[in-house]
Amino acid sequence: MLSRVADTLYWLGRYIERAENNARILDVNLQVTLDDDNAGDVGEKRDWEPILATLEDQKLFNSLYAVTNAETVCEFVTFAKENPNSIRCCVAMARENARTVREYISSEMWERINSLYLWLNAPSARNLFAGSAIDFYRQVVDYAHQFHGTTDATLNRGEGWNFLQIGKYLERADDVSRILDLKYHILLPTGEQVGGNVDTVQWQAVLKSCSAFEAFRKVHTGQVTPGKVVDFILLHDSFPRSIRFCADHMDAALHRISGCDRAHFSNDAERLSGRLCSDLNYASVGEVFKLGLHQYLDGIQQRLIEISSTMRAEYCEWLEEADEPPQVQSQGAA
Repeated sequence: MLSRVADTLYWLGRYIERAENNARILDVNLQVTLDDDNAGDVGEKRDWEPILATLEDQKLFNSLYAVTNAETVCEFVTFAKENPNSIRCCVAMARENARTVREYISSEMWERINSLYLWLNAPSARNLFAGSAIDFYRQVVDYAHQFHGTTDATLNRGEGWNFLQIGKYLERADDVSRILDLKYHILLPTGEQVGGNVDTVQWQAVLKSCSAFEAFRKVHTGQVTPGKVVDFILLHDSFPRSIRFCADHMDAALHRISGCDRAHFSNDAERLSGRLCSDLNYASVGEVFKLGLHQYLDGIQQRLIEISSTMRAEYCEWLEEADEPPQVQSQGAA
């Protein structure tokens, strides 16, 4: 497979996953803020600044908007053309990548992503967003699920499939770490009591934003506690949106491409992904909280950046700095 095609498929997987996860973050924050007591400009800023902190887009946002509230943050993360990580820009980039590799993907995959792109740019999407932003974001997530399901059902399990999987799972691990880290950014400024009612509601919202609440309840009963939530989202070995699960599937895809046994490595990307998998396999929640949840998640994000960089250096040597996609310089792993 050509290096350019491999890189394009890798970013196709990342852009779709990023658009879906941005929709998840906004959806859950809209639900949480419906029940809080924060009122006025200061209260709304406190509610919505954590979103920008999690996505690392504060500087660009502040250059475009004078106030921080639900309206401006949702507009910025959803539709703003100036924001390369907005849902609309991510979908547009995913569609462009799919268009350039039409012969490597199925026609059904193209139809799914093209339908999402056309819907996002149609008046009906804006009307739904204005009437019910929560329903709008759930529609985006549904489109992403349709694309993933169509990909699973129609694409050959060759090199192209594996590069798509690396992009999807690397982006998912990075984005799930940001959703989990969102709780840190919400809790820290408010001084909210750990274990209180608001604290519990926020942890439940974190689970729901990862589509993990029902799966979590099948494993854990009783009160929703920080330790149980972090253990499930970070370290569970069979939940498909846990960071451990994503790292394992990313490592498996890297080894399928090279043909190297997973007990060994043939390049730096496999070495780094294997080390990440090993660390997650043997980590404990107690160790995570002892280090600090925010610090631990920040370390995960930095390691994902390194895996991405070494993988692209290994398989996409034709790339020059000028060729880097515009999203590379923001929102985590490059």
